Amino acid sequence: MTANIFADRAGRLKGEAAFEILAKTKELEAQGKNIIHFEIGEPDFDTPKNIVEKGKEALNLGYTHYATTQGYLPLREAITKYVKKHKNIDTNPKEIVVTPGAKPAIFYTFLALVNPGDEVIYPDPGYPTYGNLIYFLGAVPVPIQIKEEKGFRLDIEELKSKITNKTKLIVINSPANPTGGVLTPDDIDEIANAIKGKGIYVLSDEIYDRIVYSGEVKSIASIPELKDWTIVVDGFSKAYAMTGWRLGYGIMNEELAEKMSKLMVNSNACVATFTQVAGVEALLGPQDEIDKMIEEFRRRRDLIVDGLNSIKGFKCLKPKGAFYVFPNITGTGKSSKELENYLLYEAGVSVLAGTGFGEVGEGYLRLSYANSIENIQIALERIDKAMKSI
Repeated sequence: MTANIFADRAGRLKGEAAFEILAKTKELEAQGKNIIHFEIGEPDFDTPKNIVEKGKEALNLGYTHYATTQGYLPLREAITKYVKKHKNIDTNPKEIVVTPGAKPAIFYTFLALVNPGDEVIYPDPGYPTYGNLIYFLGAVPVPIQIKEEKGFRLDIEELKSKITNKTKLIVINSPANPTGGVLTPDDIDEIANAIKGKGIYVLSDEIYDRIVYSGEVKSIASIPELKDWTIVVDGFSKAYAMTGWRLGYGIMNEELAEKMSKLMVNSNACVATFTQVAGVEALLGPQDEIDKMIEEFRRRRDLIVDGLNSIKGFKCLKPKGAFYVFPNITGTGKSSKELENYLLYEAGVSVLAGTGFGEVGEGYLRLSYANSIENIQIALERIDKAMKSI
């Protein structure tokens, strides 16, 4: 097949390391090898029963037809109540677009706002979709380094230095993938002060904001002057263990919501109606299971951080949110990719090289501790044994 048969932009779009490594581990498991999975960012808990039952009830009641493109109105109404309580954001159903997972809301934001040549500031290391979309659209990537010595928080002074008259969009993610870093309320205020009145949009990825172990989180959209300049992206996959339900949403000004709805109607038409009915139950029903899940994640975090810090060549900060650790492995003498492969094939532990999240990720690994205490203990023993063999 000739190389020029595809659109130029198709060649600029990259994949996601987590799913690539997952596919590799599945091949090894098919060969009979035992692999412990730390590569995929998915809660290992089942969706709470009350949500599942509501979804089943919706199917039985015939919620199997098209919903409106912008989203099932009762869900958008539930989202307004939820974000007022948990994010202090005042919004209304016209400013909300429901999407099949949070990732499409990110994708549509870029498509609706970013032109070739526009500059987009984004975290490095960060969720790979951000950088991938910048290259895909022919925009100018402006990475901002997320450093260990800053507790994996964005450096406000560096952010200020990156802003130009071509800056169209700034991406922030707190709690963050892959580092587990959390921006403080003061950080958010300083970011807001740096961009007020400059006509710059902010994409605030808040998918992990219910999974926080200490301190407070603040949405930049709760600041009145930034409300109409912010696109909040959130969803049900992480906090409610609903990855397979594919349910997310974006909050934005009404004009942008109209643009995003047109992108939805031309790509997905709508999100499955029964899934959206279950989403109402997730937001407005009992929240006990979330609290239990967070406490279990806290136990796992403490175990894996202590364990990694006892292994030769590893140095690991304790994350304040999400369910990832991002240990510094420069002391091992191996690159991130070398250690990713070594641990997979020699220890049977699947992790991700930090470089899958940006150039600044060199010297780090990402491990998702969305796994059982028992498996974490076994994995730590395997890693320790493997490192002693180097």
